[in-house]
Amino acid sequence: MKALFPHAETTRGVTVRVSVSYLPEQSEPTRGRWFWAYHIRLENAGDRTVQLLSRHWIITDGRGARHTVEGEGVVGEQPLIEPGASFDYVSGCPLATSSGAMQGSYRMVDDSGTTFDIAIPRFALHAPAVTQ
Repeated sequence: MKALFPHAETTRGVTVRVSVSYLPEQSEPTRGRWFWAYHIRLENAGDRTVQLLSRHWIITDGRGARHTVEGEGVVGEQPLIEPGASFDYVSGCPLATSSGAMQGSYRMVDDSGTTFDIAIPRFALHAPAVTQ
């Protein structure tokens, strides 16, 4: 699992795994635009069903500028994840620099009504050097 999802963090029995890929076909370095896709897998190893309510991302570009993104759910969904189950989604991030990083948290609620935040591990965004 480590090779496919090199970044992982577990909070209250829910593991967030992340894999990131640079997308040269969607990037335009000459116009100051680089684009990455990230694949998230949420695994519920706890004994309660949980639901993802919202997301909070902190995106830092190569110049150190920070941008916060908050919103309900992920990719238009607020998934329910039963014990032993997982939920996967893919999204993307553009930057105006060839490198940066992302990290954040998800607000969750369990089937008892308890809300809690789970950590999204920090992961780097790096475009490969272009050789002419």
